[in-house]
Amino acid sequence: MAQGTTSTTGRTSRRHLLRLTGGALAVGATGCRNDTQDTAGGGTGSGGTGKDKDKGKGTDSGKGSGGADAGGAPKPLWTKSVSAETYGNNDELVAVAGVVIASGAPLDALDGKTGRPRWTLKNGATPGAPLLIGDDTLYLASSAYDGTVSGHDPATGKETWRGRLGKEYRQPRPVAVDDKQVYVIAEILEADGSSHTNVIAALDSGTGRVAWKEQRDVGTEQTGVHTAVRDRFLVYTDLKKNLTVRDTASGRQVWTHKTTSTNYGVFALHGDLVIVPQGRVLQAFALADGAEKWSLKTDEFATFKEPTVLGDTLYIADSDRTLRSVDPRTGKENWRSEDLSKKGAQPPRQFLEAGGTLYGATALDEGGGIHAFDPKTGTLRWTFNDRSGDFHAWLMATDGTHVFALHGTKLHALPA
Repeated sequence: MAQGTTSTTGRTSRRHLLRLTGGALAVGATGCRNDTQDTAGGGTGSGGTGKDKDKGKGTDSGKGSGGADAGGAPKPLWTKSVSAETYGNNDELVAVAGVVIASGAPLDALDGKTGRPRWTLKNGATPGAPLLIGDDTLYLASSAYDGTVSGHDPATGKETWRGRLGKEYRQPRPVAVDDKQVYVIAEILEADGSSHTNVIAALDSGTGRVAWKEQRDVGTEQTGVHTAVRDRFLVYTDLKKNLTVRDTASGRQVWTHKTTSTNYGVFALHGDLVIVPQGRVLQAFALADGAEKWSLKTDEFATFKEPTVLGDTLYIADSDRTLRSVDPRTGKENWRSEDLSKKGAQPPRQFLEAGGTLYGATALDEGGGIHAFDPKTGTLRWTFNDRSGDFHAWLMATDGTHVFALHGTKLHALPA
């Protein structure tokens, strides 16, 4: 089973609210399912004005118009309207087993090459719950709210596994997976049907039975929890500014730290380290005991965005629009780029690599979108933006051949 990635649970998180403007948009957005080919939106290059509405048309075969706009951004191979209901969390869009899936109801899996529908789950994904992939299984929170978690074949959508926490718990949501277990957080129900506390638990990924469960401290919330698993450590942050590490075998708390100011609780793992942005400081702690191993500071008045570790490199931007490549073992910079600032582009909050290019997805629409960088220097090559005006955060996933970009309810397939 693949190592779990950072995930977020919760309905209305601080992160989601901040990424919508002035409350003008409703929490989440639901688009209509469209089984025919939509018009592919044209990209805007890094030097574009945003007024270029040139649009190429894709086909159901996946053979779009190709080419690029004047700024160098590629035109989508295909674009689809999807029933996405996202909160700006990286694990709400996944590409696996030849399909791409965006969190929503219904939950639709589209063919990565053509954009054609492959399968649909009517009840879809529970809003705010991540789409977790492990051991070729897609784990979902039950939309029936019956204390169960389901596993599905991502290629077909068929249910292949079911775990049950119990009727005394409400809204169990998978937050991480490893070789043996599926980790969930759920509300503990009181006799009157209310809930004031929650539990973190492990379900055996073979039998679906509870391996262990631990009640979290009073005052902690089920929402806004970011989680990842590495070896024998389960790591998570929450809206109460806690950084907590538990033993995966027993659920025992190994250590916990109070953090000062994190970016919605997002962190990164590398080797035996957990790396956490806290305002101007990026800190690395040992997973085994919480000892600080290194720290890195931004320039004055700048604050760090969310970090991503790809291979042996950590990428992170800051509010001054500086992009850094950092050695995650030591905290030393490999390079820093000021291209984003020079070109008036939004700093990215999610990164991935495909086809020898570093891609970054931004939060707000204006000056943002999907950036393409030279991974050796941080030079900004181009920016793709659909100019829809939608203020949802951009999300990305890749199958190695395509970079899938979700913006609101529009899903674009860009050539990698």
